[in-house]
Amino acid sequence: MSKELIFNCTEYETRIAILEDRVLSNFYVERIDERSIAGNIYKGKVVRVLPGIQAAFVDIGLERSAFLYVADIYNETSGIDLFTNGDDDPVEYGRGEHTEQCTHPIEDMLREGQEILVQVSKETLGSKGARVTTHISLAGRNIVSMPTSSHTGISRKITGEQERDRLREIIEKLRHERHGFIARTASEGKKEDELKGDFDYLSKLWNTIREKAERTGAPGLVHRELGMTLRAIRDLYAEDVERIAIDSEGEYRKAIDFMDSFMPYMKYSIDLYKDSIPIFDHFGIELDISRMLNKKVWLKSGGYIVIEETEALCSIDVNTGKYVGKKNMEETILKTNMEAVREIAYQLRIRNIGGIIIIDFIDMETETNREKIFDALRAEMEKDRNRTNVQKISEFGLIEMTRQRKRKSLSGTMCETCPHCSGRGSVKSRTSVCYEIFRELEREAAYDIAETLCVLVHPDVAELLLENENNTLKNLEKRLSRKILIETDNSFHRENFEIIPMR
Repeated sequence: MSKELIFNCTEYETRIAILEDRVLSNFYVERIDERSIAGNIYKGKVVRVLPGIQAAFVDIGLERSAFLYVADIYNETSGIDLFTNGDDDPVEYGRGEHTEQCTHPIEDMLREGQEILVQVSKETLGSKGARVTTHISLAGRNIVSMPTSSHTGISRKITGEQERDRLREIIEKLRHERHGFIARTASEGKKEDELKGDFDYLSKLWNTIREKAERTGAPGLVHRELGMTLRAIRDLYAEDVERIAIDSEGEYRKAIDFMDSFMPYMKYSIDLYKDSIPIFDHFGIELDISRMLNKKVWLKSGGYIVIEETEALCSIDVNTGKYVGKKNMEETILKTNMEAVREIAYQLRIRNIGGIIIIDFIDMETETNREKIFDALRAEMEKDRNRTNVQKISEFGLIEMTRQRKRKSLSGTMCETCPHCSGRGSVKSRTSVCYEIFRELEREAAYDIAETLCVLVHPDVAELLLENENNTLKNLEKRLSRKILIETDNSFHRENFEIIPMR
C-alpha cells in the first residue's frame, strides 16, 4: 500500500493529509492563532489546591488555569501509565516493572504559591483549561525520554519478545542517567547506533530545559513543542511512506534539515510542490474535506450513517436507507452494519472525534451476528493511533465506546455555532413565530394604551401573516380594539420580531 504525506502550509494555517493508495486516510489541521500547546513545558504557579477532588489549578500564563490531578504529580513512588505526545502520536508502552499509583494526598505534595515544572498533556477544550502533568516526556524519532521517572518500557505495538528484549538491553546500556526511556514503535529493527542519536539529542534537550527553567519566572514558557510540520514528519513518517509533498519552500527547507539531522539513516523523498493548482486540489483532497463536515455519510450499498456531535458525547445512527438486500432482512441488516463499521472507524479517525461515542446499529436478531459486528468494530479501532475502548452490544442494540481525545474535532476547529439556530440544528417554523407574535400582541395590548401596534418581522414571516393568517390578524384587531400593522425588516433573524406601540 503506497502512502503519501501531503502538506499545505500557509501563513495562517497548516494542513496535513495522509493518503493511502491515493485515498485520504487521515487529516490534521492547525491554525496559527490556535497553535497546539500539547507537549509544551511551562514553569507554573499553584493557585489553588482542592483536596476534595485531589487536584490543583496551576497558572501557566494562559487565559485559564491548567488542571493538575494528583495522579499526574511525580514523586518517588508514582509511575506513568501512558503519555500522549503532542496532538499526533500516542506513545504506547507496557507498564514498567516498578510502576505504582500515587498514594499521597495532594495537599501533602503541593501548596498555593508553589512553583512547579509542568507539561501540557491535554489541550484546552471548550470551557476547560489545559490538563498538565509533572511527568515530563520528551519525544525523539525512536525514543521517548522521561527525565522525571526511572521506568523503561517498549511500545505495545512491538509484539516480538525477542525484539522487545533486544531494545530493552539497548536502552539499559545507553541511558547514562537514571532517566526513564520508552522505545517507540518506530524503533523496531533499529540498530544501537541509530538509537544513540536520539539518546544524545534528548539528554541535551533536557539539560537545556532545566537551565532555562532556572532562569524563567512563573508563570512562563520553558519549552515549546515542534511545529506541526516537523512534528508530523517525526511522528508520522515511516518506511512505508513513499513521498512527502510540501507546498511551502520555507517548511520544505526545515523538513530537509530536520530529516538530515534526526533521520540520517532513513531514505526519504521530499518534493517541493510548485504547481499553480493548489496542492490539495491537485491530489483531490479538498472535496474530501468538505464531505467530512456533513452529518449524513452514505455507504456504498445505499445505507447511511448519521453523526451527531454534542458537548458530552457523539452519537452515530446506522440506517439501511436505499439498500433492500436480496435474500432476507437479517442478512440485509448484517451487511449494512458491517459496512457501517468500517465507515464509522474511518470517520472517527478522519474527523478526530473523541470522548464518549454511542453507536446505534440496526437491531439484529441473532447473537452470532451481534458478535460479528462487535469483533469487526474492535478490530478496526485497534488500527487507530488513539486509545479506544469498545464495549459489547447492549440489549438495546447500542455499542458504547471511548476514543482518546487529544484536541478539538474537525468540526470544532472548522465550524462555529450557527447564528440562526444557536446550535439546535433547526429554526422555529414560520407558523410558530406567527403564534408567538399573536400572544405577544395580547400582552402588549394589556399593558399599553397605544391605538396602533406595529410589528417588525422577517419578510418570510410577514408573508405568512398577511396571507394564511390574515383572518386571525383581523379577529385579533377586533378583540384587542387595536390597529395592527405588519412591517418587514430584512436584517431580522426569522425567529425575531419587535412590537412598537404607536400613539
